[in-house]
Amino acid sequence: MPSLVVVGTYWGDEGKGKITDFLADKADIVVRYQGGNNAGHTIQNKNKTYKLHFIPSGILHPNTMCVLGNGMVIDPVELVSEMEQLSDAGVETDNLRVSDRAHLILPYHKLLDGLSEERRGPNKIGTTRKGIGPAYMDKAARCGLRIVDLLNPKELEQRLSENIRDKNMLLQRYYDVPGLDEKAVLASLLEAADKLRPFIDDTSALINDALDQGKYIVFEGAQATLLDIDHGTYPFVTASNPVAGGVCIGAGVGPTKIDKVMGLVKAYTSRVGDGPFPTEIFDETADIIRERGKEFGTTTGRPRRVGWLDGVILRYARRVSGLDALCITLLDVLSGMEEIKICTHYELDGQRTDRFPASVSSLGRCNPVYETLPGWDQDISDCKNWEDLPANAQAYIHFIEELAGAPVAIVSVGPGREQTINVREI
Repeated sequence: MPSLVVVGTYWGDEGKGKITDFLADKADIVVRYQGGNNAGHTIQNKNKTYKLHFIPSGILHPNTMCVLGNGMVIDPVELVSEMEQLSDAGVETDNLRVSDRAHLILPYHKLLDGLSEERRGPNKIGTTRKGIGPAYMDKAARCGLRIVDLLNPKELEQRLSENIRDKNMLLQRYYDVPGLDEKAVLASLLEAADKLRPFIDDTSALINDALDQGKYIVFEGAQATLLDIDHGTYPFVTASNPVAGGVCIGAGVGPTKIDKVMGLVKAYTSRVGDGPFPTEIFDETADIIRERGKEFGTTTGRPRRVGWLDGVILRYARRVSGLDALCITLLDVLSGMEEIKICTHYELDGQRTDRFPASVSSLGRCNPVYETLPGWDQDISDCKNWEDLPANAQAYIHFIEELAGAPVAIVSVGPGREQTINVREI
């Protein structure tokens, strides 16, 4: 019953797409268990670059099945578009399966997402305006539509009509904007339904059957720990649970079916969107890291904020997801730096703390306390083995292991599959 959960340890963008693609080479199934197309993965393979939003990067492996789990929210029109883009690029999607229990993102969700964000003004959350939050709101309010509803056009039309009536009232009376055309929305959904029908399945049964057969399954989370709606920097979070525990609900498997959890740790820290960021840096070093690391959002194109690695957050991520091992990504970005800093703890209101605070106002008052390590000059992008890494790079990784209390299993030194070093088995 081998299974591995891959989870981001910070605010996302840790390179989950590349690592999932790397792991998918040996996986029978890759499962995405939460979120929507507010997440983006960029994968470089054989001089081609793929930008995915819904579909796991395992899709690049023809013998690996890819599953969109019930915990996701899915825009069916956008999903069809992504599938067509892959097909045009020569990537087949016959091995894709979509949970019949996943909820739909509809045009009114995207419209409300943008209007709500604008109304917040200076207190905006920094959403991608893809309709993710409003779709999860409807799920919780029990008025959402699901993938399975696409299979019954008559019932779909009836429920959609009720929802659009209510949403149009909100749009017109509260936001003072025109409502949506029900017929146009229905037509686009029915067109997408015809194309998605062969891929819709009871994916919980599929996944559990595979686990019972001893197949290797990789569970991939979107976003990361600090964007988790329960454990993240609330309210600057997403609307689902990226932490490892989200697998059970979002994929329909019991906790006893999870073998290992690996946390992805960028060699520095980055984030998109607003909210406190204790180790954020603003000097020339930040510009260098941003350019070298191509720190621009896959979905939004927005420049990411960058900072030094934060050990307080890393230990917090280990705790809430039960990390068994770490994967260090983008280590090559730090090459050529004379010194590298790592935050070991915070000072909050004059007191030292190792705890990650729940309050964003408290987090905003946290001052990072750094340990400074020597950097390395060598270009490490061609390193194939642990022994190839410079001594100072090895020392940096060992320091992270001690700080996190978890061993490093994989080190990534570039965007390509071949630029991945297996340090130990997980």
